[in-house]
Amino acid sequence: MEPVRRFFTAPKGKSFFIFGPRGTGKSTWAKKHYPDATVIDLLEPDIYRLYKSHPERLREIVEASNQPFFVIDEIQKAPSLLSLIHALIEENKLWRFILTGSSARKLKREGVDLLAGRALLKYMHPFMAAELGKQFSLPTALQFGLLPLVYGSADPAADLHAYLALYMKEEVQMEGLVRNIEEFGQFLEVISFSQGSILNYANIARDCNVSNKTVEKYVGILEDLLLCFRLPIFTKRAKRLLVAKPKFYYFDAGVYRAIRPKGPLDSPEEQGGITLETLVAQNLTAWLDYSSKEGKLFYWRTKGGLEVDFIIYGEIGFYAIEVKHAKTIHPKDLTGLKEFQKDYPEATCLLLYQGKEALKKNNILCYPVDKFLLELIPDKDI
Repeated sequence: MEPVRRFFTAPKGKSFFIFGPRGTGKSTWAKKHYPDATVIDLLEPDIYRLYKSHPERLREIVEASNQPFFVIDEIQKAPSLLSLIHALIEENKLWRFILTGSSARKLKREGVDLLAGRALLKYMHPFMAAELGKQFSLPTALQFGLLPLVYGSADPAADLHAYLALYMKEEVQMEGLVRNIEEFGQFLEVISFSQGSILNYANIARDCNVSNKTVEKYVGILEDLLLCFRLPIFTKRAKRLLVAKPKFYYFDAGVYRAIRPKGPLDSPEEQGGITLETLVAQNLTAWLDYSSKEGKLFYWRTKGGLEVDFIIYGEIGFYAIEVKHAKTIHPKDLTGLKEFQKDYPEATCLLLYQGKEALKKNNILCYPVDKFLLELIPDKDI
């Protein structure tokens, strides 16, 4: 696979965190952009034990270095280093720390706030389609997702399953996040049926034979490990009764497909639609995080069942986006967008589908989803 130019950019003149799930390319990016930096990889057992028991070793390393950049991989493994890093930043404004992390759990609990604005918080996502350019294949992305660790692999299916097993072993089991790893594994499968839907804790708890509180805890663990996100409802200037709860998404289409059990009663169209929706969601999330203008991602759903998959709102613009798996457009496919347009005539409305032609229907642009994803570039209007 040819080298891929990432849209992720570093803040100028400051230390910063790079958060993102394992395999999104955080370490690769840091080493490419800071080739002379001192690298401390806390995933290495010997390195981890050394800095866990003797965090002051970091000061010795920093003070002996003749260059200003220091990359610390998987900083959540040793949160005690943060107070020392804070002190070092205060002592010498030229020292820059690039702190990567694949879990926010320990840091939220033990001291990410210690840096108190001294380090910016940035996020790295799986590849965007536009980053891949000519290497992007919609069918491949729908089957295996866009994780750099997986995309372009000789055996992407095996790598995906190994990736999930690694998370279960190193992030969940070894960190003692759950008591019953088999129960948590069942939960991962059950909640996959809620992909792109409003979470019903009671139903998930019943299917897993656990309590509602356990389900809530498990969802929190997934969020802390950056393996999922919840999409809030868009309520600004609401003119209709809306649902109140967020929708759930695994962070990557390939991860979702690898986790979701499959059987003869599953509808390929239904799962294909959710997978395409997930792919669009992860690209939009990355686009928003990598853009310099502020904006957030929502969805819109009325109590009566009218829905628009994605709403983008903020300094970056105001967009309503519906995603359809079909190659042709039926009038009912436009219903949610048309109703949203009545309430919000300021919004630009788009319907993404798997056809090949750009069409205008009822003042709504219907656009091929693959072209849309390839043209979705940070700081460029949709």
